[in-house]
Amino acid sequence: MNEEILGTIQSMQVIEKIETGYVLQLDDINAVLNADEAMEKLEIGDNVDVFLYNNKQKKYNATMIIPKITQDDYGWAEVKEVIPNLGVFVDIGTTKEILVSKDDLPLYEKVWPIEGDKLFVRLGKDRRKRLLAIPATEGIVEVEREWSPEDYMNKQVKGHVYFTSREGSAILTEDHYRGFIHYTERKEEPRLGQAVEGRTIDVKEDGTINVSLKPLKQDRMSVDAELILNHIKEQGGAIPFSDKSDPEDIRGTFEMSKAAFKRAMGRLMKQGIVEQREGQTFLKEK
Repeated sequence: MNEEILGTIQSMQVIEKIETGYVLQLDDINAVLNADEAMEKLEIGDNVDVFLYNNKQKKYNATMIIPKITQDDYGWAEVKEVIPNLGVFVDIGTTKEILVSKDDLPLYEKVWPIEGDKLFVRLGKDRRKRLLAIPATEGIVEVEREWSPEDYMNKQVKGHVYFTSREGSAILTEDHYRGFIHYTERKEEPRLGQAVEGRTIDVKEDGTINVSLKPLKQDRMSVDAELILNHIKEQGGAIPFSDKSDPEDIRGTFEMSKAAFKRAMGRLMKQGIVEQREGQTFLKEK
């Protein structure tokens, strides 16, 4: 098998009709085009453009459904299946789903993409010449991205994560801007390929943006107050926390700073929902 031709688009000639479809030929290479992969009825001698891939028997298959992602063109591919210890299969725009190897995914499977997430990939091959989908590196994103306008502060942005780590996550927005989410600007580490929505908190000189997934302070106070209130209810109406509690204890339980805790707690007390006594917080009886 000529592995170099796998994953490419070729013009091939119909040389035979078979029960399941057609046999195509290019030089000394034959490929089967199944009837459900043909976009029209074909006759012997017709020339057709097809995408070539291999089947489980390592023979050539062809499809007239041309993929949107090739070895030269990157694009967003939706995750269709996740197989632990192997990788994920993605839809590249044709009937053949392609593997993204575990070697190109995060070390920790908890941040692997799930079905429905999208990865920015191109086609490639591994050392054994098997067809794979290869996620874009930071260098590729630098070439593919657009420059953000200078007046892009406080804009709502949507995008997909193409790199993630404990330090932060990088995204490509719908406008193809490169954004970075510092770990302090998110509640938890998002998955690779996850769709996220946030706001621009900085526009950098190199045309990239910094993004926060946290709500604005006034909105965050409402979210934090609800989180605290739910925790109090879950604990039977009282918690061993107050404005004087240790900041690390607060962060460990509520995943918020002491300042945010005090703002949210102040809101609950002002509304007459809770009260503090002897270092604890209680639901007020109605």
